[in-house]
Amino acid sequence: MTRSLLIAGEAQLTTGADGERRAFLRAYDKATGLKVGALKLPEPQTGPPMTYSMDEVQYLVVAVSGSGYSRALLAFSLDSPQ
Repeated sequence: MTRSLLIAGEAQLTTGADGERRAFLRAYDKATGLKVGALKLPEPQTGPPMTYSMDEVQYLVVAVSGSGYSRALLAFSLDSPQ
């Protein structure tokens, strides 16, 4: 997905130790395999992540959908110009 990161989303809801149902979009370092970040999604990811760049900012877009959330595309900024 990026030069140094692998981005992967969860295709189903899971339940945390606190009983909260959630899905995550996670980033892993390609060199080490270590998780470097995670974002909570409102519903599971339903398609492959997409990326684009505009005005020197890279964006990551994921499709999500579920019983409590009608289809949506969520966009996240990966970096910003210095």
